[in-house]
Amino acid sequence: ASTLRKRVARKVRAEHYPAPYAIIDLWQHHAGTSEQAYIAEAHSIARLMVGETARNLVRVFLLQDRLKGLGKKAAADFRHVHVIGAGTMGGDIAAWCAYKGLEVTLQDREQRFIDPALERAKKFYEKKIPDQKKAEQTRARLRSDLNGEGIASADVVVEAIIEDADAKESLYRNIEPKMQPDALLATNTSSIRLETLEQALANTNRFAGLHFFNPVAKMPLIEVIHTETTAQSATDRALAFARRIDKLPVPVKSSPGFLVNRILMPYLMEALEAAGEGIPPEAIDKAATRFGMPMGPVELADTVGLDICLSVGKILAQAYGKPVPRQLEDKVKAKQLGRKSGQGFYRYHDGKPVKEADKAKQATDDLTDRLIMPMLNEAVACLREGIVADADLLDAGVIFGAGFAPFRGGPIQYIRNAGPKQLLERLQALQSRYGDRFKPDAGWNSGILF
Repeated sequence: ASTLRKRVARKVRAEHYPAPYAIIDLWQHHAGTSEQAYIAEAHSIARLMVGETARNLVRVFLLQDRLKGLGKKAAADFRHVHVIGAGTMGGDIAAWCAYKGLEVTLQDREQRFIDPALERAKKFYEKKIPDQKKAEQTRARLRSDLNGEGIASADVVVEAIIEDADAKESLYRNIEPKMQPDALLATNTSSIRLETLEQALANTNRFAGLHFFNPVAKMPLIEVIHTETTAQSATDRALAFARRIDKLPVPVKSSPGFLVNRILMPYLMEALEAAGEGIPPEAIDKAATRFGMPMGPVELADTVGLDICLSVGKILAQAYGKPVPRQLEDKVKAKQLGRKSGQGFYRYHDGKPVKEADKAKQATDDLTDRLIMPMLNEAVACLREGIVADADLLDAGVIFGAGFAPFRGGPIQYIRNAGPKQLLERLQALQSRYGDRFKPDAGWNSGILF
């Protein structure tokens, strides 16, 4: 039993997920199938079923079902997807669409940009599809298309080029006349407002955002972004397309950072601010995983890429007045970009961060508050601004898009369970200690949390 508990502890904490520990307790004290063992198990399950973890996980299951249902509004028959941009995101989006049975053409400026994406797709199919014949059939559905000939026959065109508004607008002007009249044009931008991009289009009704998350094969969420001029039919088709490729769509109003990145970035920025103060990354990450986050924010920033974090951070800083840590800019200037460069806030060996376990012991409750409270504050702001239709969609987006601790039910559900008044007081205490980056949003006192 002691060995089993240690093994389970490597995956989950008892206070977060009590069920596996309860199984071990029952086995240790009632091994066998006696009447006493059955009675003890019944009492144990009853206690777990009414516990906060079980209630929140049932909530997450129902949220997932709601997102699945959003894609049923449009009867759309998707056969062909054209992806422009064969980088990590574009290439992996193309590979995933082909994996889900669609014909896919992949375009970029030169063949040397497309070939690595095709090679990644080949390895992915070999790993995911044991039947060699089926794997080859899947590979055949993904084709290089250097000249963009697939645009004319595509039901959906996904743009996944660099995060530069001018480059995207120039591309749209070129491809829009070639598209079918009823084809959906989607951008995978992670931070640029669609109102900026749609200025280049003659027909804005069919333009939407399909914001995938990295890694595409593992992250279940797609933010379906819409503007005031996006036709409802286009939004419905985008939702339906997300379900066609087995992703969970959440409709999000266009705004800087959309939903998930906007809520996630203050968390990441505060972590890097703390690292700049000399707090060990191991302690920062431990403070977050102890709360229930699947990965610490420093390791997450390194994994996303510090250059990408800086780019998104600057966009949100300009829009919302959020500070960007100086040390993040210093790291990017030094070409220490995280996992992909072998050095970021951590040093990487064989793709894994080199950590000193003793430093994690410096994690404190105050540090946990510094990380989590900015995320909760931004969630309140998004709810107040109507970035999503309601609190349930917000919680679903942050759980499935950012990995917010599922057993807590989502940021808004956590606030309601923990008590808005108590959390507001903690946020105000952080503001008095660390400055106005912790200033509470007006939504805390608006009644939307009750």
